[in-house]
Amino acid sequence: MTGLDGGDWIRGITVRQPWATCILAGKTPENRPVNWPWRGWVLIHAGLKLDRPALRDPLVATTIRGRELHRGAVIGVARLTDCHLDQGPERCPSPWAQRGVHHLVLVDVHELPLPVPATGALPAWKPTQALVDHVLQQLPALRP
Repeated sequence: MTGLDGGDWIRGITVRQPWATCILAGKTPENRPVNWPWRGWVLIHAGLKLDRPALRDPLVATTIRGRELHRGAVIGVARLTDCHLDQGPERCPSPWAQRGVHHLVLVDVHELPLPVPATGALPAWKPTQALVDHVLQQLPALRP
């Protein structure tokens, strides 16, 4: 990736487990309390914290069945194409959509074969070139 700083075309988004793994399995949108102006590629970083009550949600339990819940690592990459305030079930019928929050629309989700240990931050963060290089080693077809 010569000539591109790691953070110029991609950002990191830290998501608690099990939600990060749900994104890899098709969860969209990702719910956030505030609008996100960033559009483009994002590293899906599984944070260190685990949302234990979410594990009892039937939709979550079914989605993560048989998957490992890695924490403290980048586990995937996706393209963030939109962020909009909840528009109600008629406009956003996804069972993942929470009401009254902003919805991050993630497409082109790619799961990494091996998690890459990393420290995230909130809200969106710029990854280092070294971290981006480690991710791209596992996804050689992904280019900005």
